[in-house]
Amino acid sequence: MSPKAGTAKEKQKEKKKYVPPNPHELDHGKLWWFSVILLALFFSVCNSLYLHKLFENDRHFSHLADFEREMSYRTEMGLYFSYYKTLINAPTFLTGLREITEDSVTEYGHTINTLKRFNLYPEVTLGFLYRQFHGIAKVMNWKTETCWQIGRGEGWSPVQSCAGLGNSHYFYIAGAFAIAGTVAGSLFLLGTLLSDSILGGLLSVGFFAFNHGESTRVQWTPPLRESFSYPLIIFLIVIVTYVLRTQRSGRFWVLVISAIAVPAMLSWQFAQFSFFTQICAIFATYALDYAPISTVKTLLYGHLVSFAVSFVFLFGNEMLLTSLYFSSLLSFSIILLIDSPMQKVTFRPVYVLVEIAIFLLGTIFIKEGVSRLLNVEDDAHIFEILKSKFTDFASFHTRLYTCAAEFDFMPKDTIYLLTYSLLLPAGLMMPLDQILKIFISERILWREVENRDKKSPELFFNTIQLLSSGCMALLIMRLKLFFTPHLAATAAMLLNEKLVSQVTRRSYGFFIRFAVLGGILSAAAYKGIPAIQRQLSIIGEYSNPDQELLFNWINEQTAKDAVFGGTMPVMANVKLSTMRPITNHPHYEDVGIRERTLKVYSMFSKKPIAEVHAMLKGMGMNYFIFQTMNCAPHHARAECSYRSMWDLHDPTNRNRPSLCDTWEKAIGAQPANIEPFKLVYHQHGYIVFQI
Repeated sequence: MSPKAGTAKEKQKEKKKYVPPNPHELDHGKLWWFSVILLALFFSVCNSLYLHKLFENDRHFSHLADFEREMSYRTEMGLYFSYYKTLINAPTFLTGLREITEDSVTEYGHTINTLKRFNLYPEVTLGFLYRQFHGIAKVMNWKTETCWQIGRGEGWSPVQSCAGLGNSHYFYIAGAFAIAGTVAGSLFLLGTLLSDSILGGLLSVGFFAFNHGESTRVQWTPPLRESFSYPLIIFLIVIVTYVLRTQRSGRFWVLVISAIAVPAMLSWQFAQFSFFTQICAIFATYALDYAPISTVKTLLYGHLVSFAVSFVFLFGNEMLLTSLYFSSLLSFSIILLIDSPMQKVTFRPVYVLVEIAIFLLGTIFIKEGVSRLLNVEDDAHIFEILKSKFTDFASFHTRLYTCAAEFDFMPKDTIYLLTYSLLLPAGLMMPLDQILKIFISERILWREVENRDKKSPELFFNTIQLLSSGCMALLIMRLKLFFTPHLAATAAMLLNEKLVSQVTRRSYGFFIRFAVLGGILSAAAYKGIPAIQRQLSIIGEYSNPDQELLFNWINEQTAKDAVFGGTMPVMANVKLSTMRPITNHPHYEDVGIRERTLKVYSMFSKKPIAEVHAMLKGMGMNYFIFQTMNCAPHHARAECSYRSMWDLHDPTNRNRPSLCDTWEKAIGAQPANIEPFKLVYHQHGYIVFQI
């Protein structure tokens, strides 16, 4: 071999082959990414501290005794916290875990797996961490809480109040706010991705702060399931956005998606419905050829793995199998299996209509088939609620939901607030532009089969996700927690570098975007800063002496195995504060508990008193807790009183006198009228009848 030949080969090796830049990659250096992550962490910490500040202002939590803190967790919150209390007070963690998976206290007469039914993994995690922290602190002799005596006025004995992570309540609340605080960081990341600019992330965080009261309620209700699950749901949207933006694929991203989706599913039953809307958004992105098949498969596989893992950890929860999420995953999988033959269809309207038909019909038929096969009706109330929104259909169960403000339609006041703060117009402007582009900028009639990676799939995905969230929020006001934060994220699209460069010279793009950011935030601050000030001005101190007297009586005058029934909110607090068995509770997403609650609420019906007594006695109930307000007319809607609900549900007894009248007379001066019931407690609005 000649020296010349060797030299030529070496030169050829040294010659670098030109690799064109990937147009889908984010063209930023390590310092930029480091700054983005650092800012996301900063905003998360700030949001967490802000939530804690609002919570403390509202209840003066630091100066409450532990039993007062328990009473402040109303309705579902008290139910969930009671299992955390069980876990940390049990002799061992495993003993506590066994108690909540073989629970005979929550629905007396039945043994249920509450971990399966109520998505209690946040309590399991925090309970385990608290026990470990408490054990380490004891060994290391750390001071983890500060205690003091609190005077409560004349006639009330002083109480001890303790603050610090060593206090079980503070540990729980700190965990809830630490997780919920990450929403601000996730919105910053999402805004940055959608705008390809830190400026967009700042705009999203600014809008979130100015509309904080319309974006979350975790500051008032930390133990609710959404407090733990929604931060993971919005972070998953960040990951899906990044995967679509950079067209990633492979096992690594399947695992990343699963690692986020699984704890979200384990923390909240409604997460499955949120993920259904995400699958719909991914499907729309696929059907309109915005993303390559490899990226779409990665996203779908991530959700399939998440579903399988969650199904196992929730002990085979049947509601997962009958969910729209599961059926949509299967129908989407079928669509991907026939992707190759479908690519022969180049006439876009036919292709899209066929894909949509397969997806929708497959989702509906699979769900119906599985529901009938397993004979599961636990989620029937969801569709009944939706039915009642558009028709004159009503039932006892739907009215218990729709008569609550959070399950009503989104009020006009909320729409006005979001409009005046500029969030609604700013958040909808570019998503609507994305929809218009489908009909204006794209080739409508004919597909380019080889071109399945259109520009900006992440923008289109978030547009569909936003529209889904908007529909949910309009129908059920409580779900605005999905819509308002996502509006803040999509507002960042106004600062998207590519979109701005279409209307101005690229060299001036940054300065124009900076000016737009300053102008929008300045205008939004006009309404936003007073909104923040109003939140901070909410100063209160929790006190419920009437309920405290009731619970003292229960603890002192009734047996530890005495069984109580009553309205759902009160029962949750009875279980938490007295640990007595209860017959019903506020977690209404089970057909069995809906039937039990109907029996308990027959105390407000027009049925014969002997029939009601026999029914409650058959449930094993010893005491019924009654409040005079239970029989009062609804302040705004007559059909929402218990009297009206029973007239609707039980027309046979419509013309009989109401038991409410009987109880009210008995409370006055005629206790003989309530036989075979017996009045055993009457104090400040709380009445207890012995069965």
